[in-house]
Amino acid sequence: MNAPIIHRPGAIPLGVGYYTVPEAARLLKTSAINIRRWLGGYTYREGDKVHAVAPLWTPLLPAFDNHLELSFRDLIELRFVNEFIKAGLGLKTIRHCLDYARKCVNDSHPFSTRRFRTDGRTIFLESAHKTGEPDLLDLKRHQYAIKQVIERSFKDLDIADDAVSRWRPLNGKASVVIDPTRAFGQPIASKSGVPTVALSEAVEAEGSIDHVAMLFTTPASVVRDAVRFEKQLLAA
Repeated sequence: MNAPIIHRPGAIPLGVGYYTVPEAARLLKTSAINIRRWLGGYTYREGDKVHAVAPLWTPLLPAFDNHLELSFRDLIELRFVNEFIKAGLGLKTIRHCLDYARKCVNDSHPFSTRRFRTDGRTIFLESAHKTGEPDLLDLKRHQYAIKQVIERSFKDLDIADDAVSRWRPLNGKASVVIDPTRAFGQPIASKSGVPTVALSEAVEAEGSIDHVAMLFTTPASVVRDAVRFEKQLLAA
């Protein structure tokens, strides 16, 4: 069962990125249903009782007409949630860690901070000890996986002012970036600012990387990277 989502309307801030749920799902290579459940909350029935599960956090952008809109920081937090789940951690464990990390880091989006990059594994273990719940204390088995996820994820993220400011989603290459202050946070060729989807579609229409490079005044190697990035998204 689904239901919740009702975040308060408000002014949309500039320079924070903007993603619909399908766009975020495409970039994170996960399902839109997962994102709606994680950030919109949901209900489920157990016997004759209906239980409500709260969102992991409230997105930075207001929800309109029951539709979630996500910021860049929301996107990066979700990326960590997705990777931790792939590493075998349960949502309950991740929720406890998020709650504890917010207090430690003093940020509503703790996973995407400089502090979490250095102290993430410790924060996870400390959050387990604080709760004392057996299923969370089992985190000792996952210590190495947590460390790997954090190290691997931050390799293609840039940090400014103690928080993640850019994502280099093509295996960490600088040619393609996701920057919330440019093109509403859509994937772009880093120097020219042309959306990767525009370059990829142009190559498909023109049949030539070199010709598209000339049309957009963008190096052929960058056009090639944009095409490769868009193909990776389609294949996910």
